Amino acid sequence: MPTSSAEGPVTRPHLPLRPLWLCRACAAPWPCATARLTLIAEYAHDRIALSVYLCAVLHEATADLYRLAPDEGPAPAALFARFLAWVPRPEAQP
Repeated sequence: MPTSSAEGPVTRPHLPLRPLWLCRACAAPWPCATARLTLIAEYAHDRIALSVYLCAVLHEATADLYRLAPDEGPAPAALFARFLAWVPRPEAQP
């Protein structure tokens, strides 16, 4: 895959590599920092939709990761922190 073009460097999207749930671009646990920033920007006007999307992804990731390591699967608290805890909450209306 080319690393640059006439217009500048070619970047790969920070998407999950399933069933490992690692970032295809940087190999960090997905969602990596870049994926998180991208998702926040993409869902800037609908944080509830972002949370719903990430809940669905969390469900899929849990199934995949437990299938890979059924005896020592990831801790539920760690999965929550990885997929949902970082999402900015909508501002409370007075």
